[in-house]
Amino acid sequence: MHNKLLLVMLALCYSPFAIAQTTVKEPTGENDAAILSESAFTFTEAQLGEDDNSSQNVTIVGSNSNAYASEVGYRFSPVRFRYRAFNQKYNQIYVNGNPLNDAESGQFRYSLVGGLNNQTRTVESSLPFEDNNFAMSAMGGSNNYNFRPSQFATGHRLSLAGANRNYTFRGMYTYNSGLNDAGWAWSASLTYRWANMETAQVEGTFYNALSYFFGIEKVIGDGTHSVSLVTWGNPTERATQGASTDEMYWLANNNNYNPYWGYQDGKKRNSRIVKDFAPSALLTWDWKLNESDKITTSLFGKYAMYSSSKLNYNNSTNPQPDYYSNMPSYYFNVWDPNDDGNTQEAVESWRTSYYRLRTEANRQLNWNALYYANKAANAQGGEAMYYQQAYHNDMITFSLASILKKQLTNKSTLTAGFNVATNKALHYQTMEDLLGANSFHNTNYYLVGTNSMSSDAVQYDMNNPNALIKEGDRFGYDYNIFVNKANLWATYMENFGPLHYHVSARLGGVAMQRDGKMRNGLAPENSYGKSGTAKFFDGGVKTGGSVNLGRGNTIIYGLGYEKKAPEAKMAFVAPEINNDFVDNLKNEDVYSFELGYQLQSSWLKANLNGFYSYLQNVTEYSMFYYDSENSFSYVSMSGINKKYFGLELGLNFKVSSSFNIKALGTISDAYYTNNAKVRYMLSNNGKYQDDVVVSKDMRESGTPLTAGSIDLSYHGGGWFLDLIGNYYDRIYLSYTPVTRYMSQFPMSLSGDGSRDLSTCPEQATGRGGFMLDASIGRSIYLSKGSLSINLMITNLLNNTRICTGGFEQSRRDVDATGEKIRTYSFLNNPKKFYANGINGMLIISYKF
Repeated sequence: MHNKLLLVMLALCYSPFAIAQTTVKEPTGENDAAILSESAFTFTEAQLGEDDNSSQNVTIVGSNSNAYASEVGYRFSPVRFRYRAFNQKYNQIYVNGNPLNDAESGQFRYSLVGGLNNQTRTVESSLPFEDNNFAMSAMGGSNNYNFRPSQFATGHRLSLAGANRNYTFRGMYTYNSGLNDAGWAWSASLTYRWANMETAQVEGTFYNALSYFFGIEKVIGDGTHSVSLVTWGNPTERATQGASTDEMYWLANNNNYNPYWGYQDGKKRNSRIVKDFAPSALLTWDWKLNESDKITTSLFGKYAMYSSSKLNYNNSTNPQPDYYSNMPSYYFNVWDPNDDGNTQEAVESWRTSYYRLRTEANRQLNWNALYYANKAANAQGGEAMYYQQAYHNDMITFSLASILKKQLTNKSTLTAGFNVATNKALHYQTMEDLLGANSFHNTNYYLVGTNSMSSDAVQYDMNNPNALIKEGDRFGYDYNIFVNKANLWATYMENFGPLHYHVSARLGGVAMQRDGKMRNGLAPENSYGKSGTAKFFDGGVKTGGSVNLGRGNTIIYGLGYEKKAPEAKMAFVAPEINNDFVDNLKNEDVYSFELGYQLQSSWLKANLNGFYSYLQNVTEYSMFYYDSENSFSYVSMSGINKKYFGLELGLNFKVSSSFNIKALGTISDAYYTNNAKVRYMLSNNGKYQDDVVVSKDMRESGTPLTAGSIDLSYHGGGWFLDLIGNYYDRIYLSYTPVTRYMSQFPMSLSGDGSRDLSTCPEQATGRGGFMLDASIGRSIYLSKGSLSINLMITNLLNNTRICTGGFEQSRRDVDATGEKIRTYSFLNNPKKFYANGINGMLIISYKF
């Protein structure tokens, strides 16, 4: 039965009919509104999490007339699906026409609007080649949220929810006054989300978040002018889940095993705590020049405070329970039974490790042991052996945007605008907890052994040598990144007979600079104070449109080229150490194209889109602990070329006035087309090394490249029921460059100076599979107001074998001569995340 259902689903999803096109906003039907009200941002916080160490780069696109785009963001969210496999920096998010993507990374963090489900319902969505009223649409689409108090649905809304997801309880209250006779409108909202370590779905995690929204708007005179001021924030504290290997999941008999927690004096404690608060404010002035023309100007400000703690160690063993030397396969080579090291002694060691880790207490952090080790170090006058640190990424942002919409004729419109922004990002590390230790100094212990403690090289801050670090103090690194941006854009749209087309263009500039607050001993002349300023001019042009063939048949097309400035996050080689920019840093060249067909009839909506995008001169950055060198490694890859292409299909069959069958699917590919240049630095010597990474044919990670879905949907008589089957395949894990440095491979026997790449590892993959979801709801109209009850259940079949992301371990199995270093195989043990088991949310909402 399972196989038959899967075949039917795939047949429908890849039907030769199908798909794509256009535009905007909030649904009008009561049933549609009920669904959207709880889907808009439910999945980002309840199913995906917002952790840096998990793939959170989900993009939301939407277009009411596009059967694929209108559904795909929410439908595939349990596996962190990314639209067209694009990085989230290619999806632009706006509020009242003001861009909100992070100035340093280019990405939008959905935690900025976490809990604001009622405010994020009204949205104008623009697919990559659609015209809109707020920007030149980005390569991955754009969304503009309307935060004007007068535009929200009037009245009170109270909602209570229970779930077994990241949080187990959510309470929401919203009041919108609407415009009164004096031209005033108010809006207020409070949301609280909570779970403790006993109730959260993933053991060892908790969730504690309060969201608020307050707004006021004044319409002046006859409505020519309107001024609104809104402020919102989402103070959050949560404990996170870590990825682990299949071996550890097998030992735990649980694919949601979490290595980040353990007991301390009988109470659960997590080592990875995220604290996130970004109070924001937006001032908007709308000026209606006449019935058709309008100018919108907005000023946005934000002070974001983000920290993530981590357990670290010094001159001691790694305390993580799933550390590779604790694993049974560390002793016995399970990948090669004929290995000479597979002796009887190895078998006994494997058994000892196996039975040890089958005991639950040994699969968790032993906090009491860490305190004991530090007290022993205190007795000998030594430094802390274990401690908890926190990485901080704070941000102060101001941006100004203005948009003019001008109706030129009854068939043509010109929209133009500009935005400027300044951003200061504060990056530093603090000591959160010394775990009972008395002493810890701000010195680089990775250099101890090769340098004396009196050497300047071991100092993280030569201006304050050998500083004694107390809890709350900054240590290790402390620097700021400044980014200034400006952007000018325009879109001309015209209806010309059956042809609707638009032409958009933009021109911009970016400047970035580092300001070091510590004089690092590895770069004494190039770490403290300001760096030079890197400046880039960028811009692009695109055109798109549709040709109406009659009887609901439409051809859609789009073509674009853009030069995109690199993100500041990728621009520095080793920002924790020095001021150096990436060598030969360039703009990305972005070429994109799509062609589609759409059918709209009384009984069928169908879209079929083919897309192709090609990127040149992409820069990527990563930092990780490199076991082979006992050092952190700062890796900057440049000159990367990438290719994205595929088909998107969507169908919506109207079987009856209340029953629909919806199907959507995508088959795509996204990969590196060349080997990248790499420059890396090790934290134990501060020297650059240049090489080439064998990255050609590596795939984009963390998202299914093949996905399909069928939804049996009944909406009628106040009821709405959906049974949804989803299938995911071709899931790649993030690859590590350290196992693919060209210099590590032997010279080819051909004699042409090339390298023999026959031993270059294949990219690690994750398992896909089938997931069944369901929802049922009821809207009840009362004498005063209405009541809605929604039950949403994800993964009804409890399939926890679907991989939702992960990464290869940045460690090598062999040394520089190609000899095996140890029995344990890092290549065969990537870290993975798996889909949550059966989980649901029951929501009761009352509107009056």
